[in-house]
Amino acid sequence: MAAPKRGRSASAQSKPGRSLALILIAIVALTGGMFASGHKTPRLGIDLAGGTSITLKAKADQGSAINKANMDTAVDIMNRRVNGLGVSEAEVQTQGKDNIIVNIPKGTNSKEAQEQVGTTAKLYFRPVLASEPSGPAAQSPSPGASSGSSSPKPGASPSSSASAKEKASSSGSSSPTATATSQGRAVTGALTKAGSTPSPSGSASGSATPSASASASAPPGGGATPDPRLQAEYAALDCSKATDRANAGKNVKPGQSAVACGEIDGAWYKYLLGPAAVDGTEVKKAQAVFDTQGASGWQVQMTFTKSGASKFADITGELAQKTQPQNEFGIVLDGEVVSSPFVQQSITGGQAEISGSFKQEEAQSLANMLSYGALPLSFQEQSVTTVTAALGGEQLHAGLLAGAIGLALVVIYLVVYYRGLSVVAMASLIVSAILTYVIMALLGPAIGFALNLPAVCGAIVAIGITADSFIVYFERIRDEIREGRTLRPAVERAWPRARRTILVSDFVSFLAAAVLFIVTVGKVQGFAFTLGLTTVLDVVVVFFFTKPLMTLLARRRFFADGHKWSGLDPKGLGAKPPLRRTRRPAGPAAGPVDPKEA
Repeated sequence: MAAPKRGRSASAQSKPGRSLALILIAIVALTGGMFASGHKTPRLGIDLAGGTSITLKAKADQGSAINKANMDTAVDIMNRRVNGLGVSEAEVQTQGKDNIIVNIPKGTNSKEAQEQVGTTAKLYFRPVLASEPSGPAAQSPSPGASSGSSSPKPGASPSSSASAKEKASSSGSSSPTATATSQGRAVTGALTKAGSTPSPSGSASGSATPSASASASAPPGGGATPDPRLQAEYAALDCSKATDRANAGKNVKPGQSAVACGEIDGAWYKYLLGPAAVDGTEVKKAQAVFDTQGASGWQVQMTFTKSGASKFADITGELAQKTQPQNEFGIVLDGEVVSSPFVQQSITGGQAEISGSFKQEEAQSLANMLSYGALPLSFQEQSVTTVTAALGGEQLHAGLLAGAIGLALVVIYLVVYYRGLSVVAMASLIVSAILTYVIMALLGPAIGFALNLPAVCGAIVAIGITADSFIVYFERIRDEIREGRTLRPAVERAWPRARRTILVSDFVSFLAAAVLFIVTVGKVQGFAFTLGLTTVLDVVVVFFFTKPLMTLLARRRFFADGHKWSGLDPKGLGAKPPLRRTRRPAGPAAGPVDPKEA
């Protein structure tokens, strides 16, 4: 039974090239993926690459107070917003009682994150009572309107302005959807840039005053007709002025009628809106999708809660029975109309789509804000500061210098103490460094990983962890040689003992890194992530590179014969004489046989 076992062991020992070939293939594949992705260097955090620091001051809204609970909720929502856009290493933290500091590094979608991080994202679906061009654009006729008038007309035919209007319709009895299509984009300046989703109501002929539009019929949803004061505010509203846009609908409760502004194709329009019929909190889920079946391009799909679906079906059913513009509902985000589709029939099923020449970033930005909910407080931007990478660059240079000095000391120690074995250690360190660099470069576009100063520190600490694994293995081999074994069996007998020690040591390091990553926030997580990654790579390198390489070198005379510069000289290690096997007597007794017993 012993002979077959030795045969299997010899077979396993004779093919270390397989492990070396495997890790070589992995390095080549990962490096090829890095060049193919176009990201040849790791992404850098704000302390190394620079970025933007934003200070936001909280303002109490109606029914909400500035307290720790609301501030913590706002920080959490802002964190999820920027992370949902793929901006890694963004820091969101409170400062004092009413300030939030947001640090956004340069990189993909950092501009979008900066523009939406403090947006309240309060969404309401309000019935449109009247709409018309506002400001200088009002001098030209609106789409669908005759040259004789630009005033709104509640009884205008939907076809008279169909070219500029969004449209809401059912896409089937089983899963109806609301579709908003437009010549412009369903996105507001609060998100990425001024959109052009809302549309004018236009008239085919004649004219009507805003008050006539508002009072032609009772507002959908059971609200009361707007009072004369609101109608006067609507008549005086000039949406081409930033001050008027900022004050439009300010401090209006959801159950009250309101005025609002919206933009389409670079022109502003003003809206007179009824009470909110559906609240944005009743949007269960929102996601950006690309319409591969039609020409709508990027869309935002919304799924309502059970109560929201019921309310949405009720309001669309009421609007479908009215004439334009009162068959429209305005989608109002933070006081600005981002879309105003008209309704042809009741939309049931609890699903809706908003489209209208979205870009991918704009659709994802809007869906991101709707998915993660509204902030409990309003925030005013106090300051926006551009952070340069000069200071971080100096610190990085100092850190890299310290790491280079530490690495040089490790190499000197290995050469002096382990001599020829230092070649194995240094080759393993190089392989570990290549894998670490390539994987960090790939993780940037994959999961948004960004290299910051603490992460660099984690990589430097990992040099010691990796070198420690080699030392454990080398010492086990030396122990076997001291027992009188030759190098080849010593390499194989030392591996199981060293393997257990290495695994236990790396497990403890990885566990510490995992706990640190979970319980900390911000830059410290970069240190923990890098430490955990390099610990895992240490196991990979030792198993698939260091041990197979040591097996191959044990067959070389320089190491096998114990050259004094190999680091495995038996005399220098104080080895015992070679172990010799002694044969035991075959019989049960070793003494002379008594003739009488014979």
